[in-house]
Amino acid sequence: MNYISTRGAAPALDFGQAMLTGLARDGGLYVPAEMPHMPAGEISALAGLSYEEAAFRVMRPFIGDSFADDELQALISQAYAGFGHAARAPLKQLAPGHFLLELFHGPTLAFKDFAMQLIGQLFQAALARSGERVTIIGATSGDTGSAAIEAFRGLGNVDVFILFPQGRVSEVQRQQMTTPADANVHAIAVEGDFDTCQRLVKEMFNDFTFRDRVRLAGVNSINWARVLAQVVYYFTAAVALGAPHRAVSFTVPTGNFGDVFAGSIARAMGLPVERLVVATNQNDILHRCLSTGEYRTERVMPSISPSMDIQVSSNFERALFQAYGQDGNAVAQLMEELREAGRFTVSQGALEGLRAIYASGRVSEDETRATIARTLSATGELLCPHSAVGVAVAEAQFAARPGPVPMVTLATAHPAKFPDAVEDATGIRPPLPARMADLFERPERLTDMADDRAALQALIVERTGH
Repeated sequence: MNYISTRGAAPALDFGQAMLTGLARDGGLYVPAEMPHMPAGEISALAGLSYEEAAFRVMRPFIGDSFADDELQALISQAYAGFGHAARAPLKQLAPGHFLLELFHGPTLAFKDFAMQLIGQLFQAALARSGERVTIIGATSGDTGSAAIEAFRGLGNVDVFILFPQGRVSEVQRQQMTTPADANVHAIAVEGDFDTCQRLVKEMFNDFTFRDRVRLAGVNSINWARVLAQVVYYFTAAVALGAPHRAVSFTVPTGNFGDVFAGSIARAMGLPVERLVVATNQNDILHRCLSTGEYRTERVMPSISPSMDIQVSSNFERALFQAYGQDGNAVAQLMEELREAGRFTVSQGALEGLRAIYASGRVSEDETRATIARTLSATGELLCPHSAVGVAVAEAQFAARPGPVPMVTLATAHPAKFPDAVEDATGIRPPLPARMADLFERPERLTDMADDRAALQALIVERTGH
């Protein structure tokens, strides 16, 4: 299995190389050169399996020779051993035909744990073989950072630098990133928004002298292994609801587009996904683009669902690459227009291709709060604000297009990660799990920085000793 860049000018890599490289040297994102197909019989055979066994079967065709079967199975088992629910990703029914996929039972209470815990195991195994040491750099709007730190903290061959927007993450998210005492963990609060942090990361990857000096690796959803790990729970949820003999739709609260793009990979592999619905908050660039064909950045507006406060959704580039028939030159041109003008227009043919896979919706702050309150009253389920955005959009989709196909909304975080917003909506302040009850008593370690790539790179060189 080879991986190619969405911009067409970087060498093809195998899975292990693409995982450790992260961002391609032409600035693009790695995608499979060919899409493995999973026959209906193999999809049916996933029914009743453990999540770990299903993960092995779904991911195995993408791994190639980078990991042997027994090694991969062991790494998957280790990755999910610390999850707080035996099903790992359990389904709950909210209403007739509407289900909630709980993805917050991992160690940091967010869906990012499904990918990051596995990547931590894969990185550790690959680096142990090669004897290399890498510097992991990541940008986060809240959940990726804590999940990455939890996955890589304490490892002897990895330094982890996580950039988050100062004052724009929840208190729980911040504490999860700033309280680990491990010497290889570095939490950096950057002046600006998530897009500022993401831009700094991409600029460092494109500074090849620096990149090679510190052996830079990325764990944002620009990393293909992150997307691949998230493909699995689309299969397990759909099979539980009758796939492949029954189609299933999914609504995904979306910021950086990686999670919903994983659903499109499941669909391309043969899973009968009828609709993939992109659910956005007031930072609705993806909804606007899918509605009008114009991708135009605007000011990021802080919200009660901060992990979705994004205007430059990196993984949308992978969707564009598919929609443009894997034309790397066309994608590179669009990305250059975005860099220079803050906007681009999707061609009519590509837009039709996107709309054949993705629908979309937008939810206001008031609608988000109302959905949290209404869902609690009707079902007893307490939603985080991101999950509430997804539920509200899914309900609107049902109202507009009723039918027999079940809808699964992805619940992306535990409500305790956003206690202020949940309490404001319901009067209930959700407690942290017992294992995290002392989170706010732990001392913090963080560095405040301006939007200054040179200063950031100097800090990384100093702390890594390169």
